[in-house]
Amino acid sequence: MTGPGRRRATRAVVALPVTVVARGLVRLPPARLRQVLDAAAAGTRPAGYQQTLAAMEAVTAVSRTCRDPSGCLPRAVATALLCRVLGRWPTWRTGVRTAGSFAAHAWVEADGLAVGESFPPDAYQPVITVRSRPRQRDGERDAVGSR
Repeated sequence: MTGPGRRRATRAVVALPVTVVARGLVRLPPARLRQVLDAAAAGTRPAGYQQTLAAMEAVTAVSRTCRDPSGCLPRAVATALLCRVLGRWPTWRTGVRTAGSFAAHAWVEADGLAVGESFPPDAYQPVITVRSRPRQRDGERDAVGSR
């Protein structure tokens, strides 16, 4: 099996263990969670919208916690990690509501769009963002220098 069929099978097999890992990771303090996700995003290319949506659908299919409306943090972490299994990374974000009563939320974005979300684009102000970070070729340096 190759191509899309193989990716679907991989998502289905890996979705449950990824959600278990995600549920453990969300217990970390925010700064440590960011470090772990930043390390996971290293060496990845950006995930596309459809790939990210398929990953989200896979994790919500196997996890009641991720399916629950209040399960945004484990759902976003698990979705990003499942994309990582295939070498891609969506933009992972946490943020706070911009108007009305205080609310925090976690979500993933791909192709500039929030994936699987119904809120308007400006409803939340991002506080933590983890983007894909493709491997650099020999001799290349990022804008802040080598790490």
